[in-house]
Amino acid sequence: MAKFKHNKKRNSAFLYEVLIQELTKAVLQKNQDLQNKTTALIKESFGGNSNLYLELKLYRAITNTEGVGVITAEKIINEVKVRHKDIDKKKLLSEQNKLIRQMKKIFSDDIFSNFVPNYKNMASIAQIFNQKTSIRSKILLENEMVGKMSLKEDKEQMVPIDNIVYKSFVKKFNNEYSVKLMTEQRILLNKFITSFHNNGLELKIYLNEEIGRLKKVLSQALKTEEFIKDSEMNTSAKNVIGLLESYKDKSPDKKMVEEVIKVQELVKEIREHDH
Repeated sequence: MAKFKHNKKRNSAFLYEVLIQELTKAVLQKNQDLQNKTTALIKESFGGNSNLYLELKLYRAITNTEGVGVITAEKIINEVKVRHKDIDKKKLLSEQNKLIRQMKKIFSDDIFSNFVPNYKNMASIAQIFNQKTSIRSKILLENEMVGKMSLKEDKEQMVPIDNIVYKSFVKKFNNEYSVKLMTEQRILLNKFITSFHNNGLELKIYLNEEIGRLKKVLSQALKTEEFIKDSEMNTSAKNVIGLLESYKDKSPDKKMVEEVIKVQELVKEIREHDH
């Protein structure tokens, strides 16, 4: 298949997903100003009958379809192509230009480098829409998308795989730290495991709340007589709070999860000592 240079900025689905990512970050970081600006931009650009929204719906008609028959998948793609021809391309381009300018103003050019998990499919659909794509390439791309749309995810097999990863992670943790997992640690591990299937949103939300709880307990501990008198304990607690603070600018990964689990254990010991 011939190489096709895809322009992310002209992909309505990509622009929308990136904005949703930034909105999620703003919510998790409790940045109300950025949250309001991002929400307003999404509503303005993808609301009502905007051409951006019309094209986004066509992308979603393909990317959100799975487990259907081959004939059904082919009919969906054909109907999507027909409806895409009805979109006013000049108005779409104008709307994209306006949105891109606003995104650069609110965020920066770096926003267009955001990782979007489903980007490969979005790029393939854009090639199918593009009139400059060769007939052969279009047919190959359409066949590829039909295959993905008709692929039935074997959910029964996903659970054992997750359990193997989960048990391996738990075993490693127990071997390294010689403790049994607490409820909050099990919840965190479960969120981490399932993050591979749900874009990590639940993990981010849980981490945001849990890190807030851990920081609160540690901050309260710093005010106790024991921590005030013991300079080493005081410094250690402040270092841990600093570590938790640093997570707000990072994406959750295995290392972060392991570190939070250690802090959860530390907080448990502090609470048990207080009682």
